This record gives sequence, C-alpha cells and structure tokens, in this order.
Amino acid sequence: MMLSAPLLLLLALAGLLLLCVWGRPAPRGHLPPGPWPLPFLGNILQIDHKSFLGSFQTLRRKYGDVFTIYLGRQPAVVLCGYEALREALVDQGEAFSGRGSIAMIDHIFQGTGVAFATGRPWKVLRQFSLATLKDLGMGKRSIEERIKEEARCLVEALRESPGEYLDPSLLLHSVTANIICSIVFGERFHYQDPEFLRLLDLLNQIFVTLSTSYCQVFEFFSGILKHFPGTHTRLFSRVQELKDLITENIERHRKTLDPSTPQDFIDSFLLRMDKERNLPESVFHQKNLVHTVFSLLFAGTETSSTTLYYGFLLLLKNPDVSEKVQDEIDRVIGPLRLPALEDRAEMPYTDAVIHEIQRYSDLSPLGIPHSVIRDTHLRGYLLPKDTTVYTVINSVLHDPRHFEKPDAFYPGHFLDAEGNFKKQEAFIPFSMGERLMAVCLMNQGVEMVAYALIWKMVPSTDQREKYNQRTTT
Repeated sequence: MMLSAPLLLLLALAGLLLLCVWGRPAPRGHLPPGPWPLPFLGNILQIDHKSFLGSFQTLRRKYGDVFTIYLGRQPAVVLCGYEALREALVDQGEAFSGRGSIAMIDHIFQGTGVAFATGRPWKVLRQFSLATLKDLGMGKRSIEERIKEEARCLVEALRESPGEYLDPSLLLHSVTANIICSIVFGERFHYQDPEFLRLLDLLNQIFVTLSTSYCQVFEFFSGILKHFPGTHTRLFSRVQELKDLITENIERHRKTLDPSTPQDFIDSFLLRMDKERNLPESVFHQKNLVHTVFSLLFAGTETSSTTLYYGFLLLLKNPDVSEKVQDEIDRVIGPLRLPALEDRAEMPYTDAVIHEIQRYSDLSPLGIPHSVIRDTHLRGYLLPKDTTVYTVINSVLHDPRHFEKPDAFYPGHFLDAEGNFKKQEAFIPFSMGERLMAVCLMNQGVEMVAYALIWKMVPSTDQREKYNQRTTT
C-alpha cells in the first residue's frame, strides 16, 4: 500500500522529533549555561577540533568564566580565570579531586597509577609517592647534586661538537630523563645507551601523538574509532612497548632487591607490595607500579625538557634578558662553581626569568581534566557526581588583571619596584590544588637544571671579552 505524501511527511517529522528527544542529553543537576547541544553530537560542531583552547576562549566571552559543553551526550564544565579555578581546586579541593575522563588516556591507564587514579587508590599512591620521592632526595641537596652532575655531562656532550649547529632537544630530554631515571630506576644512562634512547623515543612519540588534533577527534568519537585501526592503535602499541621496558626493569629490581636498603622508587614500591601482599584492598600491585613509573617518567621528562627548550629559545630571542641573567650569575656564582639552591635568594632576576619562561611558554594550557567525586555546588550551580571539569590554565597565565603584559615575555611580572623577586598568586603553570604537589617537586628540578645550564651555556663576561678580542684581530 502506497503511503500518501502528507503521511510520509508526518512520519518523518515524528521520527525526527523522537530522534531529538532520544538523542538529546538528559538534564543532570543544575549545570552552568552553555551552547545548546545537538542530539548525539553535543557541541561538536561548535568546537574547533584543532583548537579546544580557541573554542573555549570564544565560549568564555559569551557565557562567562564557568560554562558547560557537551562532548557527545556527556556534559563537561569548563572553568576559566584564577578566581574560578581557585574556588574549585583549592576552596573545594577534595570535591574536585577526581580525575576526569580522557578517552585515549583511559585506555592506557585504566584508572590506575598516581596520575590517573581517583578516590582512595589515588590518595594512598599520592601519599606514598610524595614520601618516597622526598626520601630519595626530591627537594633536598642530594637531588641537587644529581642535577649538577647531569649538567656537567650535558656540557661535556656539547663540547664534543664545537662550532657546529646542534639541535639540543635530544640532549635536553636526556638530561631531564636521567634525573628522573636516577630516582625511579636508581641509575643514570649514557646518552648513547640504546635502551635509554628507545625510552626517550617512545616518550617523545607518545607526547607528540597526545598533542595532535586526532587525539581531540578521538575524544568525541572514541566509541566508534576504537574499533578501527588508526593513530590511536599506533599510540597504544608504543605505550605497550614502554610498559614492557618498565616491566623488564622492575623484574631486574626483584632479583637484586635488598629489603634493608631500598635504592630507588621501584625498590620502595616492591617492598610495600610484599608487605601488603595478603591485603585484598591493597593498591600496591604490579599494574599500579608500572603505571606510576610511567606517570613519573612522562611528567618529569616531557614538561621539564620542553620548558628548558623554550627557555633557551626565549633567551636567544631576548639578548638583553640573557645579558642581565649572565651578569647576575657572574656576580653571585662566579666562574669556579656550579649554582646551588641557596643562591636563589641572591639571584632575583634569574629567578624571575625562569618563572616567566614557565608562564609564557604555557605548556599545559588546558591541564588534565578533573571530575567531582560527589554532587558539588559551585557559584550557585549543581555539578552532579562524576561531572568532568576542564580547567583553562591559559586563561590564568595570560590574564591582564594579574600580569601587566600577558602576551609578552616580560620577567618584570615577577619583580617588584626595587628589583626583588615577587611571587604571583596567579602563577599556576601546572594548575593548583590537591593533585599538584608531585608536579611541583619535579618542577624544582627544572629550576635547578636551568640555573646550571644557563651558567654553563652562556659565556661569562671574561670569555666574551676574549672572544671579542679574537674577532677584532
């Protein structure tokens, strides 16, 4: 039987209405305002997959510092500006301490490891990691000596190619990775060691892939894309290879473990695993060990080396800043020794430059998403439990209300009128709150490495004078 045109139109409209009702995200809680989501797609069409940050900045201008977007059918609350981030991550730090969902990351870590666990497992791993890193020297003179030694090795490597153009990225990765390896694995590697080079290559490939626009597209369509080959399958293969390298190192530790004298992070974790092996709720198991080591290597290597890389680029582009840094280093440290942490109080300009490098380079503009662990109120809105929360760190580091020249490289942001170092509450290059501390400990190593490298790589005043004499004659 043929259906009439009006009936066909009526059925089509009814089907469309049902699709809209069924596909529309179900309202939850009382979420902040935001763009109207489409059925099934959410706000995909209103977000540039090549620039989440640019899209969030546009939406902020329309909806304010706190707004909601839909990634498919799932809502996510976006926080912009220092005040909004502080209200959530500090004033209600416990409520916002959950780890938000990232499709690719979730597949890799499966809610384990110190960086991506949530709830009690995260709290236990965090407490253990902080205590162990502190015991192994983080924030103490012992880590300072490791950094100095690594700086000496870097300078020697640079001297092997005098007068030649050199891409320092691999060496900078090697320096920061070796400092972390000395803590996690209990050893440093020669820069040409094949295993070490493979470790660096895998870390870099994973970092680059996670930074691509494909990763953002996968976030929207992971339910479909995960069933087909693509960039994500190559990423997971590299991740598995890195996990295998870590597992092999862990097995070597098992064979040489001395319970009376743990030498590194892995030893300490293995001892805790043995101590709690009969506790069914223990978080100290093989998967958490592998993923925690993975997290420490990734966080401690990529962010630190990239900060140094940006730092040297900015010093090359700003020779007046380099000159002032060198003059301060010549005056305080001199030519006969490496920098020490106590020199920091006498070097306000150099300290300001290092902070400005971290602010201006803005390595983590969106940060890693959080989630609320219970129904939570924020600015009159109700965020239901497990709501994902994105924190736009870029909106803080480039806020003209806190930084005089937000889009310029300007060390004066961290100096007072007398030239003394000035703290900035809005200086949060790696976010803030309860999930921050381990990154801060890693970051202290960055600053100490930067002191040593700047002094070693920028010639002293005497060296510059000798060079000028040679070139004029």
